Amino acid sequence: MSADAARGSGTGLTPDDALTEVLDGGAAHAAGLGADYGRLWSALTDASAGGKRFRPALVVTAHDLLGGHLAGPAARVGAAVELLHTAFVIHDDVIDGDHTRRGRPNVSGTFAASAAAAGASPRGARTYADTAGILAGDLALVAAVRSVACCGAPPATVERLLDLIDRTVHVTAAGELADVRLSLDLDDAHVPLGDVLTMCEHKTAVYSFELPLQAGAVLAGAEETVVRRLGEIGRLVGIAFQLIDDLQGVFGDEAVTGKSALTDLREGKHTPLIAHARSTQAWPAIAPFFGDPDLDEARADLVRELLVDCGSRDFIEDLAAGYLDTALNVVRETGLPGEFLDGVVALTRDLLRRAA
Repeated sequence: MSADAARGSGTGLTPDDALTEVLDGGAAHAAGLGADYGRLWSALTDASAGGKRFRPALVVTAHDLLGGHLAGPAARVGAAVELLHTAFVIHDDVIDGDHTRRGRPNVSGTFAASAAAAGASPRGARTYADTAGILAGDLALVAAVRSVACCGAPPATVERLLDLIDRTVHVTAAGELADVRLSLDLDDAHVPLGDVLTMCEHKTAVYSFELPLQAGAVLAGAEETVVRRLGEIGRLVGIAFQLIDDLQGVFGDEAVTGKSALTDLREGKHTPLIAHARSTQAWPAIAPFFGDPDLDEARADLVRELLVDCGSRDFIEDLAAGYLDTALNVVRETGLPGEFLDGVVALTRDLLRRAA
């Protein structure tokens, strides 16, 4: 993704600028709403910091390469997509019971520490932490929708963008709930890999890749056929991204990823990696440790070794590479500009490096 794309096609407004406007606007309410709101919005602002910002870059890049002339609105929609991501991440951390993100306390962790320091009981601190996470995520979600509604694009374009946002929130909610349901392991029968991949598509691919690419196309006034094809590209790349992310959730270096490499195993997350492992002879040896809330590093290392030996890690890496190759083929078939193909290739290489 080019630097010019990140700058909003020379308008001077970047998605980061637009995001800062939103966050500063929310902070301005603190004087009238009191200290509780101030702390909550401050935690939300911290949660939005960092990250590669590839989602806003996808919005702006798609808009620019398709010949769009709404650079300012594209930057604001890019900021909205990043806020949507922040909302989902904050809520996901509440669901998973995680108190760290990117190597530092997240919203829930910040409020849990504050409550504990003030003398709250463990249960009280957890309730306070979860409440803050839910509310901060809600604030980010509303801010995202408002940013789209006020982006400055023509009314018909804004309506189409809001349709995309609406669908995205519904699909992502379904994917998140499916993720938790699968982790309950209520079905005696083995859950097909296809069902797990669908969950991954709904939980991550739609909002991280489909939405930004399609939003950029809509802002550029692209034909509906192109918008649909970009959605397909986003779906394929997004599934690959989630596959790699799931690998990082088990094999990743916490110092690099910023998240625990024990959480998915402890919580019994039914990822494609686990779906494949369940179909191998290694599963009886893995099963006693899977979903164990007290799993330690020594036993996790044993699980990792088994996942490598049974071929599950290689299978997921190959599957991710296959999705990315298919995405590249769709880019070529759609006749998108060569620069767009270069951007997808660069993203492909980055994803594969993360899996190494």
